[in-house]
Amino acid sequence: MDKVVATAEEAVADVADGASLAVGGFGLSGVPNVLIQALYERGTTGLSVVSNNCGAMESGLAVLLAAGRIARVTGSYIGANKEFARQYLAGELEVELIPQGTLAERLRAGGAGIPAFYTPAGVGTQVAEGGLPWRYDGAGGVALASPAKEVREFDGTEYVLERGIRTDFALVRAHRGDRHGNLVFRKSSRNFNPLAAMAGRITVAEVEEVVEPGELDPDAVHLPGIFVQRVVALTPEQAADKRIEQRTVRS
Repeated sequence: MDKVVATAEEAVADVADGASLAVGGFGLSGVPNVLIQALYERGTTGLSVVSNNCGAMESGLAVLLAAGRIARVTGSYIGANKEFARQYLAGELEVELIPQGTLAERLRAGGAGIPAFYTPAGVGTQVAEGGLPWRYDGAGGVALASPAKEVREFDGTEYVLERGIRTDFALVRAHRGDRHGNLVFRKSSRNFNPLAAMAGRITVAEVEEVVEPGELDPDAVHLPGIFVQRVVALTPEQAADKRIEQRTVRS
């Protein structure tokens, strides 16, 4: 039951080239930077990543992206990541952009053992009808487009069929956790982290504070340890290393 692994490097040592990863975080909040850095240093490449966005401000997944280690991204936001946009438009990267709520539910459904579900999001658009550019040819044309999805009517409303997502691994970051893998996320870092953790067949969590079993209030646990296979305890310096994407102050 003790799932604590000594180092981040050991925790991701079996992530092979070409593996699929669900990665928690939103912008700079709740991003498993230590585990991502360990993957970078290991040299793992050809990764298929499922995450809301692909890093920001040259941190998080942007580290792997800039090194050319990511082959495919399933996400919902490119934002101000210029390298992400450049690789996508140049045809160097395959990108499946989907509605943010649909992405969240696809991860949750995969983790809950639900193979697919119907949602009204995307009906009447290329999300359902197909034709969204997944890969460009580098000359402005589309080399690979999304396929059409099944649409059905329920009680007079049309819904599109979306498939649940399962990945080989998941990387997440938690505020507190115990040796059994029960996790608590702090404030906005409770974004895609629980959902990504559910979707991974092997989930690795970097945790700012690891406590003994029984120290966490069961009612405070956001993600039960059944979804977590490995726990990495962060050093105080690693736990405190949190950047701010957009700082707003009063004059």
